[in-house]
Amino acid sequence: MMAVLVPILYIIAFALFIYGLMGLTGPKTAVRGNKIAAVGMTIAVIATLLQVRHNWVLIVVGLVIGAALGVPSARQVKMTAIPQMVALFNGVGGGAVALIAWSEFRTSGGFVTEATYVAVASLFGAIIGSVSFWGSLIAFGKLQEILPSRPVGLGRAQQWVNVLLLLGAIVCAVFAGMGGAPQIWVIGLLVLAGVLGVLVVLPIGGADMPVVISLLNALTGLSAAAAGLALDNTAMIVAGMIVGASGSILTNLMAKAMNRSIPAIVAGGFGGATTLTGADDGIDRTVKATSAADAAIQMAYASSVIVVPGYGMAVAQAQHAVKDMAKLLEAKGVEVKYAIHPVAGRMPGHMNVLLAEADVSYDALKEMDDINDEFARTDVTLVIGANDVTNPAARNDPSSPIHGMPILNVDQSHSVIVLKRSMSSGFAGIDNPLFYAENTSMLFGDAKKSVAEVTEELKAL
Repeated sequence: MMAVLVPILYIIAFALFIYGLMGLTGPKTAVRGNKIAAVGMTIAVIATLLQVRHNWVLIVVGLVIGAALGVPSARQVKMTAIPQMVALFNGVGGGAVALIAWSEFRTSGGFVTEATYVAVASLFGAIIGSVSFWGSLIAFGKLQEILPSRPVGLGRAQQWVNVLLLLGAIVCAVFAGMGGAPQIWVIGLLVLAGVLGVLVVLPIGGADMPVVISLLNALTGLSAAAAGLALDNTAMIVAGMIVGASGSILTNLMAKAMNRSIPAIVAGGFGGATTLTGADDGIDRTVKATSAADAAIQMAYASSVIVVPGYGMAVAQAQHAVKDMAKLLEAKGVEVKYAIHPVAGRMPGHMNVLLAEADVSYDALKEMDDINDEFARTDVTLVIGANDVTNPAARNDPSSPIHGMPILNVDQSHSVIVLKRSMSSGFAGIDNPLFYAENTSMLFGDAKKSVAEVTEELKAL
């Protein structure tokens, strides 16, 4: 009976995976898609457990510990910390695959009793899983600001060291897969791959972290698929390949959005490496400060306003205040739209999620390609904590480290109001000439408080 029931359950689970993934293509269906995929994963887990002939006590204990750690942390995490939580949870998946490979080696006496493909798949999963686990921990540390967001590397020797570590891990895998080899080869593989994961991510700056998270997610999916092949578990193979394929596509799309190649990102040296001094760049360093009252007047008498959210809005949790302000503007006949850059914030869709949480209409959220031509016709653009994605140096300055990265054409608006706590740079560690432009004024302070003050001034008009 199990021989018939389990495949049927797996087919149902796979169908739900794919149908749920289809729902993630739009914000209106994303929540439903997540729930459908979660039901599919539950079915897949049940189907797998029906085949278990091992220690049920250990399995139940593991499930309880995992749920006790995962559920509270996922429910309590702040929206601003979602990227690092994703990085951490993704890394745990890669680490699990690495441990599974080690366990397979031990229980099979060094793959003596296993087919060659099992050894190859297990060792491949061990290398990729270990790289993903340790790399994700470094990404988590950078996003959580436990580690510096600037690149930290070995200079010109970096790539040579990475290549040697990779070759060393492969050599260990070859010896470990020969059958009956000492356990030291697997341990050496895991250590070398782990060091490689650390040294690959450390030299990558904060500006590239969204791409790195997506890339590591894809690697974890591939490692899970390899583990599924070794364990003869269809669910792991299918789910791993879906994660690996979708993560690879997302990584490529994000790299294109930043006009970066994935090899260049992995090579490091971007994001935090350069800071303009302001003394020799030919830009007038004087900024024009404005007040909440002046900002309110500008927007109240405008026909169109575009809001550009960034990580500063996420940190200040200002999305609800922004919604209240937009509601007042719309009541005065002002058209309000939101310009969303593909890599605004610290992960794909970060701004969309925040604004959706505040019940901002999905129709008002415009992707970069759809709204860029409208800035030149816009009366006022309100930039809330966005930095690198609005930096005109990406378009105008060939010497800028972000030159060529597609940006929002904020500087083409008739008037620009930038909300920032200070004149500090963004993730890329470079200054933004937009702040010193003739049509730009700065409203300094906490974004949530500043937007609330603008809202109160709007009420008084």
